[in-house]
This record gives sequence, C-alpha cells and structure tokens, in this order.
Amino acid sequence: MKPIDPPAGFNDYIRKLEEELKAQTAQAGEAETTAPVGGEENLEEFHLQPREMVEYLNKYVIDQSEAVSILATKICTHFNRIKLLKDKAPVGMVKSNIMMIGPTGVGKTFIIKLIADKLRVPFVKGDATKFSETGYVGGDVDDLVRELVKQADGDLERASHGIIYIDEIDKIASTVKMGIRDVSGSGVQRNLLKLMEETEVNLKPAHDFAAQMEAVIQTQRTGKAPHKTVNTRNILFVVSGAFQGLTEIIRKRLSKQPMGFQRELLPTDLTEEQYLRQSTADDFIQYGFESEFIGRLPITAVLNHLDEKSLYKILQNPEAAVIRSKEIDFAAYDIEVEFNDDALKEIARLAAQAKTGARSLTRIIETTLMPYEEKLPGSGLLKLTVDAKLVEDPIGQLMPRVVEGGIAHFSRRFAADYNIELEFDTSACEYLGEIHARDGISIPLLLEGMLKDFAYGLKLMDRAHQTISGDVLRNPRVWMDRLIKESYSAREQRELPPAPPPEEGREDTASD
Repeated sequence: MKPIDPPAGFNDYIRKLEEELKAQTAQAGEAETTAPVGGEENLEEFHLQPREMVEYLNKYVIDQSEAVSILATKICTHFNRIKLLKDKAPVGMVKSNIMMIGPTGVGKTFIIKLIADKLRVPFVKGDATKFSETGYVGGDVDDLVRELVKQADGDLERASHGIIYIDEIDKIASTVKMGIRDVSGSGVQRNLLKLMEETEVNLKPAHDFAAQMEAVIQTQRTGKAPHKTVNTRNILFVVSGAFQGLTEIIRKRLSKQPMGFQRELLPTDLTEEQYLRQSTADDFIQYGFESEFIGRLPITAVLNHLDEKSLYKILQNPEAAVIRSKEIDFAAYDIEVEFNDDALKEIARLAAQAKTGARSLTRIIETTLMPYEEKLPGSGLLKLTVDAKLVEDPIGQLMPRVVEGGIAHFSRRFAADYNIELEFDTSACEYLGEIHARDGISIPLLLEGMLKDFAYGLKLMDRAHQTISGDVLRNPRVWMDRLIKESYSAREQRELPPAPPPEEGREDTASD
C-alpha cells in the first residue's frame, strides 16, 4: 500500500514548531535561575485589612456602600485565609466566591477591577454568553484559567491565586420557552462548577492542534509527555448579572405566607434592590440555576440603581475617570477643559434618562465634545469651559468657541509682535463666524488678511488698544483711512495756536 504523503507545507510547519520549542526550552532554563518568586512570596507579604480596602474603593465608587463592604471584606478574607492555611485547607471548606446582582452601568466590573489592581493579582474578565458546554462552538471555560496564566506572565503560582470575573452569568440560566425548559446553559454551569470547586486545568487544550503538535514533539525529544496544569483551589470567582425577572420570583415567594395571625404584612413599596436583598438559593434555582452551582456562590452583593443624584456625584468625584479622561484628551492639544457645575447636572440628567447607569455618562460626554475635539485643536483656544448651554446645544455652541479660540490666537500674536491689545465685540465675532462657516477659512487666517495693515496704522496713531467691530472687518481699509484722517485732523486742531484775546478798552467801531 502506497504511503500517504503529508499535506503541502506540513513538514515546514513541524520544523518551525521544533525551532520554537527549542527557543522556549532555552528561555525556561534561564528563567529558572533569574525569575523572581511570585505568588507564594506575595501572599506572605499580604496584610490588607477589609477597612483599608473599603477606604480605597470609596474614593472611586459612589453610592454602593453595602456592596463595597461585602466585596472588600470577603475578598480580603479570602487572600488572608490562603496566606494562613497555604495548601493545608480543611476538607470541604467552601471558597468565598461572590455573585454580584445589579443593572447595567452600576459599576460591577469597575469595582472588581479596582480590587484586582489594588491587590496586584492576575485578573481576567469573561462573558458567560461566549462559552459552550463542549468548547467546540464558543469558548471553553478552561480558557479563563489559561488566560489568567498569560496575565501572570506565565507564573503558574501567581495565576493560581488570581481572580476570574464572569459577567452576564444570568444568561446561562436554563429558561422555560413554550412550556419546555431550555437546559443549554446547564452544561456551562457544570463546567464552571468544576472550576469553582477545585480542578486541574491543562494549559494545552485538547482542541488546540498547535499545542498538541508541540506536546508530541516534546514527547519525542525528551521521552516525557509535558503536563503543565493550574489548580483552581485558590482562584477566586466573582460572577455578575442583571437577573431580569428574579425580582418577580422573590415577590411571589414573599406573597405566599400563612393566613391568620401568623401572616406578616409586607410593605408594598419595596424597591427592586430591597427585593433582591431577600433572595434565597431557591429563588436562583427557580430562575434556572443548578443547586450545586448556586451552592458554590455563597456570597451575594446587590448593587444599587444609579439615579440622577448618584450620577451627578460620580461626575463631582475628583477621581472620576470619565471627566479626567476628557481632560487628558484635550490636554494632548494644549487645551484646558473645565466643566461647570450646571454642565455636570445637565449631563447627569441626560444620563438618568438613558437608564444605562454610569455608561451613559461617558457616551453623553463623548457625543457632546466630539465636534470640539475635532475643531478646537490648532484654533488657538487655550481653555474650553463646558456649561449647560454647551451640553444642551453642542453644535450651536461650537462656532462661538471656534471663533473665540481663533480670535484669542490672533490677538496673542498681534500683542506680542506690535504691543497693541485688540478687543473684538459681539458683531465682529458674529461676522467672523459667518465667513468661517461659509468659506471654511480658519479665524486666524481670516484676521491676518483683514487686518494686515492695521499694525502700521495703529502704530502711526500711537494706539495701545483698539476695539474691533463687525463694520471694521467688513471694510477694514476704509475704516483705517477714516480713522487716520480723524486722528490727524484732531492732532492739527491741537497744534493750532490759540486765538489772541481782545485788547482792553478797544471798542467796536464797525458801525462808524
């Protein structure tokens, strides 16, 4: 039987893999003697207390005091417990994995990222909707651990003490459709359950052809099958979701109470957050989660909806990234940005109407200032003051700011070159705006053409200050000629000798 020839380029591919493997082996040998110890050493130095974490988070997080307290306490306890027990954890001890509940834009991802940055531990964020039970369609949940190793720069020990955050976890709940329960998310739940409990994750996935070929070549060269794994025992899992419909399940459960004297009257004006804080494991099971899955998430943190007042407080916060980010954007063009208080209130009002939480703040500010970010660089404007009028009508307010910047740029140069201060009144600004909108010529260039002879004329008249009106700009040469004539006429009048006084005793004899 004739042997089957390998596909074209296959041998080259194998040769390339062998070369890469040799390079990795050499680098690994160097790393063993030069790389610093990670993970374990960091845990020995870990000493952060919950109150310290709360103080840190409160600098950035607004109106989420209960959730901040829960997350700071349990995450600090998790790492301090690892430091105490190391690898001697009692059998059956449950990790403090956390479930965060809250609508979009309330800061779920933001809080966890802040905590991971503070702790300086590897952090990975995943979306539950991207995973499938088999991994062939969609992602494999084990990829989260592999990504954690990448974030730890290949340090397996550090990766084994990282944080994995999974958003949209409510989307993998099995739901009832047309009277039939859809259990497509149950397989993903079971796979995540293995990670949250404790398992060994192989760093070379079975469905990765390149990884498997590397393993074959390594086995052929060394006689040993490579087997790098990460244990998930000490990896903290935090999941989050909006859980739409969970409130109704809780409300129905609370309404089913005994009759008679044992019946407790429930308030009818409970907020959605107040209902969610009374959730139980049975509520989540009815929502569509496996009981074992919920059992591995013993901590629940409910985040508050952000109303207009909360959004305004976020903008007022000096640590607010949304404002600071915009300041940096304009500072890159040497333009200072200042937000008035009335502008912050208007932005918060618009964001509250959008009902997408803090995410709306960024979208509204970006949409509002995008035209200014395009037009103002190079205009000469050194400071942009954002007020309520600008937020309400960004396009209508753009031209006056462009004109203001162009005039300021031209006036600074004019004063530096000729020591003459120019002032432009409202009619001049309006006229410049009309010409700029019609012809697209920059304001400084327009003024250079209109006032090219002004410096000579004003110097001639010894002027140190001059107000420019719209009429001046429409006919600058005519206006300058008239001004020079008036100036010379006034000077001649001042230089004429005074009329002699009448002689005393002289009488008018004209009638004689």
